[in-house]
Amino acid sequence: MCVCASPRRLERVGPLTGFEGRVPYHLSGGEKRRAALAGVLAMRPDVLLLDEPSMYLDPRGRRELIRLINGLSNTKLIASHDLEMILQTCTRAVVLDKGRVMADGPVRELLGNRTLMEAHGLEVPHSLTPHANPHHS
Repeated sequence: MCVCASPRRLERVGPLTGFEGRVPYHLSGGEKRRAALAGVLAMRPDVLLLDEPSMYLDPRGRRELIRLINGLSNTKLIASHDLEMILQTCTRAVVLDKGRVMADGPVRELLGNRTLMEAHGLEVPHSLTPHANPHHS
């Protein structure tokens, strides 16, 4: 078995061009994810569902994933606890708790609501937390 996506699709998902003939067990975790995503994108879906897509990615792989997600015109549904990534990729959020919808609305409004987030076992993303400016001498 080899990576089954066209060179054009591999190019779209990041640095996998030239990997077309490699067997999956010779790919890193991030490379496997990008190859799988290239295969899905080859089917030209209208809706793309991603479940914890940034899990186990190193910072470079995470940035590449965010760039890729932001470059797609498909409707995207992303289930993730990586709330910083959600802030960078989504305009709307739905907060779920025990399978129930607890809130639905603009991503910054919901994720910045400390009471809502803490009531459902989450935290306000660091980038939405006000910080005092340290004084330097």
